[in-house]
Amino acid sequence: MKTYNFKRSDISKGSLILVNKTHPINKSVNTNNLIGINQSRDVFLERKTASGFMRLITDLKCQGEIIPISGYRNYEEQKKIYDDSLAINGIEFTKQYVALPDCSEHQTGLAIDVAKNSDKINFICPNFPNSGVCGEFNKKASDYGFIQRYTKEKERLTGISCEPWHFRYVGIPHAHIINKNNFCLEEYLICIKEFEYQKEHLKININKNEIEIFYIDFNKNECIDLGDCLLLDISGNNEDGFIASVVRSSQ
Repeated sequence: MKTYNFKRSDISKGSLILVNKTHPINKSVNTNNLIGINQSRDVFLERKTASGFMRLITDLKCQGEIIPISGYRNYEEQKKIYDDSLAINGIEFTKQYVALPDCSEHQTGLAIDVAKNSDKINFICPNFPNSGVCGEFNKKASDYGFIQRYTKEKERLTGISCEPWHFRYVGIPHAHIINKNNFCLEEYLICIKEFEYQKEHLKININKNEIEIFYIDFNKNECIDLGDCLLLDISGNNEDGFIASVVRSSQ
């Protein structure tokens, strides 16, 4: 019997953690797990996120056309960006486009801001049109595990204005489901709770493999039996449990 044991502290780890005003960061990122992704090595991402981003850029052959602007930030960097925006742009603009310290996805290493290359790039609101190579990036992003995190139609749920330049790594099966159903991350994490460990699982076919996704409530299960399943990924939700992705090893 293959089992997997959970720890409460792991709820705040993984590619599906929700980070916003009501779900602040509970753990500091291990900086040894960050990789520089640009020429000057001053934009860093978590390893899986970095790998997905670099493969996407390489496959689109858009190096030099799409520029990584901002990846991982520590608390001090996020606080400075917030305070500077508050002083320069005022409270309303800052509330729309800049997260409070410890409420920013950038502090996880799972988020990246990108821009269409130009002589002048706005750090807070970089230009990233949904056309040309930028449009192709947006279209292909989910194949590499990314979603556009903040869209206009979901502003009420995310609490952030539309940011075409901000992409969040959630992993390939989850990115496909989120895009197909027009979810934001908040909606997806609510939806996935309908597919509990001991009930029917959510199933999706990717590359001829049927992947099963399910939610584990930590208060009900501190250990699960994987049976004949191969565990692909497991992530906390930064709230109350975990989301697992498995494939049947008999396939």
